[in-house]
Amino acid sequence: MECREKPASRLDSGSSQETSDRLLLPASAPRRKSSSLGKPEPPLLRTGTRTVYTAGRPPWYNQHGTQSKDAFVIGLCGGSASGKTTVANKIIEALDVPWVVLLSMDSFYKVLSPEEEALAASNDYNFDHPSAFDFDLLVQTLRKLKQGKSVKIPVYDFTTHGRQRDWKNVYGASVIIFEGIMSFADKEILQLLDMKIFVDTDSDIRLVRRLRRDITERGRDIEGVIKQYNKFVKPAFEQYIEPTMRLADIVVPRGGGNMVAIDLIVQHVHSQLEERELSVRALLASAHQVQPLPQTLSVLENTPQVRGMHTILRDKETTRDEFIFYSKRLMCLLIEHALSFLPSQTYTVQTPQGQDYEGRSFSGKGITGVSILSAGETMEPALKAVCRDVKIGKILIQTNQESGEPELHYLRLPKDISEDHVILMDCAVSTGAAAMMALRVLLDHDVEESRILLVSVLMAEMGVHSVAYAFPQVQIITTAVDKNVDQLFHIIPGIGNFGDRYFGTDGSVERRDEEGLGGSG
Repeated sequence: MECREKPASRLDSGSSQETSDRLLLPASAPRRKSSSLGKPEPPLLRTGTRTVYTAGRPPWYNQHGTQSKDAFVIGLCGGSASGKTTVANKIIEALDVPWVVLLSMDSFYKVLSPEEEALAASNDYNFDHPSAFDFDLLVQTLRKLKQGKSVKIPVYDFTTHGRQRDWKNVYGASVIIFEGIMSFADKEILQLLDMKIFVDTDSDIRLVRRLRRDITERGRDIEGVIKQYNKFVKPAFEQYIEPTMRLADIVVPRGGGNMVAIDLIVQHVHSQLEERELSVRALLASAHQVQPLPQTLSVLENTPQVRGMHTILRDKETTRDEFIFYSKRLMCLLIEHALSFLPSQTYTVQTPQGQDYEGRSFSGKGITGVSILSAGETMEPALKAVCRDVKIGKILIQTNQESGEPELHYLRLPKDISEDHVILMDCAVSTGAAAMMALRVLLDHDVEESRILLVSVLMAEMGVHSVAYAFPQVQIITTAVDKNVDQLFHIIPGIGNFGDRYFGTDGSVERRDEEGLGGSG
């Protein structure tokens, strides 16, 4: 697959020639909209009583909490109706890996001026010209996606020839497939591509596909479609698109029907992903064991009341009702303690007696609580009880039973979370692997590290050290810190599987006794 210095062939062609200068020229015809989106839903296995997530995103960062490998970016270029999206979907299907993002150039058309809108309405605006695209926004978006960051993708409306008000949030790419007619037209984009594929389809076939699409789906007549093709589409292909074929690592003739080429592409991508695999939990288990507890750790005062609640919660004979009652009491104390670490300012009010009272008020913009499912969700009522307008987000992290590594399966976060102080909640943290993954997700969504509080009912020293080492500005707040972790990463002496004891489940193989799922791994 390493063929960039080889002469072109019909299956794998490459060139090391330097790309041309960035193309931004003046103004073809409206093109069918294709969307930019990640895999719509994570793989699921549904039963009568529960939903099991069958695949997740493995760690994309190291024990330092920093991204160790960029996402693998595949660029797909080709003429209009060449079958780029079909090839992209077949690659995604054959890869069979979670967290693949499909990014389309169609989302990055420029916002048209009134004069350009009039041209577009009469089919006289050239949508197949490089100047029709917002390359600045496209490069910025693709670079952030490659770095593992959350991005907002514009949604282009081909009816109004403008962007819709609500943009689409995209996050979590292990593989990015970027497709468009001008995918190779910008040298900054080319530098972000790890593999460049040109879909080469006969011009007659492409014309037939456009005729079929525009007549059946857009209600146009044959003469109008052919006129449009000859005026804009064909010249743009010959001038801007076809010459970039020499930049491709692989040329795929016949588009989506060429399974030989697709299989070769998939094999290469799999080999690249294998090189990016990490073993984060093992690294955490062997690090930071002789260091003193960090200054960013705050443990709730061990009063007789707190000690008594811990005694009840840790007792294996405690009934579920008692476990729920006393865990809720302890969580309320913990949340109140955590809120004291939020920024505040002097605030003066007038009492009913007409006297001034100098008090304190929260000085941040907003507060968001994020629970690591499922056990962390039990802390939400305590947070809502003391914060009236708190927003809630959720992150599902489960342990891969084969690799032992945490995997990200699902997240739902408020749109404006980057502006808030965030209280990240998990009931128990042992190695810190799930907590680190959740913290990395928040940072990827532009939440400032210093604005994050990690709040947990019980932590192991190993987890405290792991989180504090990777994220030194995160405040860590808990009710107790246990010293040891056993070979299965359970906290010792511990509290058992918090989620199973709270929800009344039996801790079977389906509900692994792990951090972020049961709350003790």
